[in-house]
Amino acid sequence: MTTLNDTPSANRLHIGFYGKRNAGKSSLINAFTGQEVSIVSEIAGTTTDPVNKAMEIHGIGPCVLIDTAGFDDIGELGKIRVEKTEKTAEKIDIAIVLFSGDDITLECRWYEFFTSKNIPVVPVVSKADLLINGAAYVFKVRNKIGVKPIQVSAVDGSGIDKLKEELIRVIPAEYNAPTITGGLCGEDDLVLLVMPQDIQAPKGRLILPQVQTIRELLDKKCVVASCTTDKLTQTLGSLSREPKLIITDSQVFDYVYKNKPQSSMLTSFSVLFAAYKGDLSYYIEGAKAIDNLNEHSRVLIAECCTHAPLSEDIGRVKIPRLLRKRFGEGLKVDMTSGTDFPADLTPYDLVIQCGGCMFNRTYILNRIDRAKEQKVPMTNYGVTIAHITGILDDIAKP
Repeated sequence: MTTLNDTPSANRLHIGFYGKRNAGKSSLINAFTGQEVSIVSEIAGTTTDPVNKAMEIHGIGPCVLIDTAGFDDIGELGKIRVEKTEKTAEKIDIAIVLFSGDDITLECRWYEFFTSKNIPVVPVVSKADLLINGAAYVFKVRNKIGVKPIQVSAVDGSGIDKLKEELIRVIPAEYNAPTITGGLCGEDDLVLLVMPQDIQAPKGRLILPQVQTIRELLDKKCVVASCTTDKLTQTLGSLSREPKLIITDSQVFDYVYKNKPQSSMLTSFSVLFAAYKGDLSYYIEGAKAIDNLNEHSRVLIAECCTHAPLSEDIGRVKIPRLLRKRFGEGLKVDMTSGTDFPADLTPYDLVIQCGGCMFNRTYILNRIDRAKEQKVPMTNYGVTIAHITGILDDIAKP
C-alpha cells in the first residue's frame, strides 16, 4: 500500500546495471542490496526482460535498481531483449557498466553511449575474485575509457562499499533537494489546494500529484487548506487570511482565476510538475505554437498514465475539445499512453505532454530532447490550458 511517506517510483533515483550475459549483473545487484532481487544462474541470458527493484539504500536514498538482459544477446529473441535493454537507457540516472571477458569492445561502446547522453557512468570490473591478474585487467579498461574501474566481487563482497561511495558521488544534483513548489511558498504560508473530485479521480483516494504536493507543503511547514471547485468561494470566505498561493487542477484554471483574491498567486499541479519533471521554460515557449495551429494541423497528446479513459478525460476529451473549438473540427489529435512515445515526431505540429508524475525526470527530459532534435514544439497540459484561456502570463511559476 502506498502512503504519504512512500517515495513514488517516478521520484526515485534510477540506477541501471549493464553488461554482457553472465557478466554478473544479477549477482552484483543481490550483493549490493543484500537481498535476492534477481535470479542468478550459470546459464547465459537468464535475465530476459528488465527487472526493477525499488529500494532505500543508506547514503543513496530511495532508488530503483534495474537489472537488464546482456547486451551481447543473440538470435531473434536476443535482439528484442537488447532493444529492451536499450530502452531502459531513456529513464536511468546512473549507469553501472560491468566489464568482463577479454574483448571489451561492447562495454566500451555502451560506456561511450551513456557518456554521450550525459548520464553518469560507473565502470566496474565484475567477478574480481576470479581474475588471475586483476591489476592488468583494470589497466586495460582504464586505457580504453580513461577512467579507472572499480573491482567488485559478489562472492566475497569486496568493492561493494567503494561502489556505493562512487554512486553517491555521481548522483545528479536534482536528486539532492528536489522540490515541487520551489520558492513559491515557505514556512507558515497559507496554501489552498483546489482539487475537483470528478469521475477521473480514483474512488477514495487522491491522484499522485496532489499527494506529493501535500506531502512537500507539510514538510515545508506550510499551512495547508483544500477544497473542491464548488466550495472555492465558501472556503475563501471561511479563511482568516488570504492564501499566499493557490494550486488548482488545470481543468478549472479559468474559474479559480476569476474567483481568487487578487493578492493570491495561482498555479496548477500540472504547471508545477512541468518544472519538477520537465523543462517549464521550454514548455512555455512551445505553447506559442498553439496560435499557429489550424484545422489541418496534427497534434500529439502524450499521457504517461495507462488508466482506462473515462468521459471528460483531460487529455482525450477536454484539451482536444478546446483546440477544435478554436481551430476547427478538422484538427487531428493522436493519443499515446505509457511508454508508447513515437520515435518520429515530425508529422506533428505540436506535442502536448501530461504532467509526467508517473515517470522520472530523466525519461521526460529524453522526450523533450527528442522534440528539440526534431524541431517539433512541445508543451504540457497545464501550460496549454493556461495559454488557451489567456492567463499563462499571470500564473505563478516555480
